[in-house]
Amino acid sequence: MTFTPVFTQYNARPSRKKACIKQGIIRRGMMRARYRRIVLFFTRILISFLTWDVILPAIGLGGWARKTRPKRLQRSAEAFRNLAIQMGGVMIKVGQFLSSRVDVLPDEIISELAGLQDEVPPEDFASIRQVAEAEFDAPLTEMYSEFEELPLAAASLGQVHKASIVRGDGQPPLSVVVKIQRPDIERLIATDLAALRTVGSWIGKYKPISKRADIAALLAEFTRILYEEIDYLAEGRNAEKFSVNFKTYPGVRIPRTVWTHTTRKVLTLENVYAIKITEYETITEAGIQRSEVASRLIDTYLKQIFEDGFFHADPHPGNLFVYPKSRRQDDVSASDSNEITWDLTFVDFGMVGRVPANLIAGLREMLIALGTRDAGRLVNSYQKLGVLLPGADLTLLERAEARAFEHWWGKSMSEIQQISGQELREYAVEFRELIYRLPFQVPHNLIFLGRAVGILSGICTGLDPNFNVWKHLAPYAQKLLSAEVKEGWQAWLDELKVLTRSLWGIPGRVNAMLGKVERGEIAVRTPEVTEEVIRLENTIRQLVWGIVFAAFLLAGIQLYLAGHQPMSYLILGGAATSLIWSIWSGRYR
Repeated sequence: MTFTPVFTQYNARPSRKKACIKQGIIRRGMMRARYRRIVLFFTRILISFLTWDVILPAIGLGGWARKTRPKRLQRSAEAFRNLAIQMGGVMIKVGQFLSSRVDVLPDEIISELAGLQDEVPPEDFASIRQVAEAEFDAPLTEMYSEFEELPLAAASLGQVHKASIVRGDGQPPLSVVVKIQRPDIERLIATDLAALRTVGSWIGKYKPISKRADIAALLAEFTRILYEEIDYLAEGRNAEKFSVNFKTYPGVRIPRTVWTHTTRKVLTLENVYAIKITEYETITEAGIQRSEVASRLIDTYLKQIFEDGFFHADPHPGNLFVYPKSRRQDDVSASDSNEITWDLTFVDFGMVGRVPANLIAGLREMLIALGTRDAGRLVNSYQKLGVLLPGADLTLLERAEARAFEHWWGKSMSEIQQISGQELREYAVEFRELIYRLPFQVPHNLIFLGRAVGILSGICTGLDPNFNVWKHLAPYAQKLLSAEVKEGWQAWLDELKVLTRSLWGIPGRVNAMLGKVERGEIAVRTPEVTEEVIRLENTIRQLVWGIVFAAFLLAGIQLYLAGHQPMSYLILGGAATSLIWSIWSGRYR
């Protein structure tokens, strides 16, 4: 594509005091109108929900409510889509998240909101250019050799333009994309968040929600993430961190940050745009299996969450691309030199999530439990993550999870969607008390991880209707379990070393004690005391061998579960020997 530089002069900001005051009054009025519009929209949604889903079922008209539900959902989704397109800002982000939940939300909502991925209207170029030139304190013609006026993509907080940068030493111009922040975006975000806090305070008064989620904390976390997202210097650093994390990971491409052309409101990155991840036919035409794309996507997120503790928190389809490339002719590892390979490409690193060590431990526990179908361990992971309400019935919850594993573990997304209503009703009847109480809460530090996982679930299902997440969770869980066994085995080895040193020193201490007895420094006055000492020695001896037996047994079991059968048999043999020795020493000494 040939880039055409388009630059026009713009009028300088009015310097007269009266004009500035008037402009400020107009802006404040616009923000107040924006605030009222958002609050009134959600007020209507909440009233509709209370009327149709709470009041009518309570007076025996639930059947009527269920019958009209699809049309009501479609009208509500259409109204929200129109609102988001007109207002942009935070509303677009909310709609993009909802439109990706094809695995949870009904088709009436998904079909209406799907267009939000591409319908964000672009900002006027003169306004965008004004922001960029104010940041650089220089005309765009001095910063870029070519610059396209028509945006490559328009997002809720900024928009992206193609450009080129001249490089020295006879190198061809570097193709880049320039992300420029929308004008006055901070004021828009502040207004939208104020409206959401108002609505959130209303929702927080509804006990079934307030006891499960701290709405104020969730909005505070959302606010922090949003303001980080409009700091493009931080986004450039995030891109570099992802590049380091995936440096040795094949099949993932991260754009390079051009720091000479990056400021807080302008970000210049290497141009890596390719096939959008939801352009299914184009992906297939490029010779790429869509199921492989889904697999690589979920695998990269398993690494981000469980190994790096740092993940891309906004994986909507506009930020993910499939980059086809021809294998090098000199690649002798390929059986066919014309074989097509591809990279999974990430863009937009403004919204990232960080998983602290304590949460990683809980998430790993959950993943291992899911991969090994261990209901007890799954409940334990809930406790570590803090997602259970105080007083939750852990026994009933564990039984419900075990039954869910029996019914649905290993099924693909399409198989899960085809589960009969009768089967679900039977499960609901069996665990009606648990479902009624719903003993779960939403920790604010997990909300964006849950958001990313929800979007990924929708994308993977769209790429491959038969996508089976268990095929990826199980081997990854086994990998984590093996690492856990190694760490646990090392701990057992350390303990055995200490125990061995202690046992090794016993003969010397016994010899020293006998020497004192011979010298008369220790006097044994009664046979009863002597007999008690002998019994005590036998008890201690049995206890020591019991500890050795337990150590060998636990280590052998964990090694067997991790697939290290030869070593596990050897360790279990040691357990049997120590048990026999413990029994023999207590019986014949």
